[in-house]
Amino acid sequence: MTVSLTLIIIMGALFAAGVYAMLERSLTRVLIGFLLLGNAANLFLLVVMGAPGVAPFYGSADTNAEYSDPLPQALTLTAIVITFAVSAFLLALIYRSWQLGQADTVVDDEADRAVRERGAADDEAMEQEIPDEDDDATTDFVGDVTSPITVLRQNDFDALVDDAPTDRPGGDR
Repeated sequence: MTVSLTLIIIMGALFAAGVYAMLERSLTRVLIGFLLLGNAANLFLLVVMGAPGVAPFYGSADTNAEYSDPLPQALTLTAIVITFAVSAFLLALIYRSWQLGQADTVVDDEADRAVRERGAADDEAMEQEIPDEDDDATTDFVGDVTSPITVLRQNDFDALVDDAPTDRPGGDR
């Protein structure tokens, strides 16, 4: 099985351009990036499919014939349908955004800025060192009393009362 180097280079370029376009704030560029990613995924499935062969349910019962794998073809059709559906949804979002704001650019609002500032404050708080007096308390599970795992012994089992009904023939014990 030989794969064309040209197809691989084109597929890589489509993936790179699609990811780059999706990182923009314009919804139109996000749509273009998504379409490029969809086409790159279809090209990837075409490369994975390999050399064409005889259709699986066609021809004689010759055991030496190379049959083509129908799975990549089915995955390609599924990828086309998914790309079409998400593209239609993105077009509806772009149209609605254009109706409301005469622009398709996603802008920051107050909540976005607050989350960004809170993240920076949390990073600064995490960078602070632990004071020297708290160095010995590195874990909450130091003693047996605070240990999350309790080891039960046989006499502990005898002390437990089980109120749940059982399916044994003798009933509850």
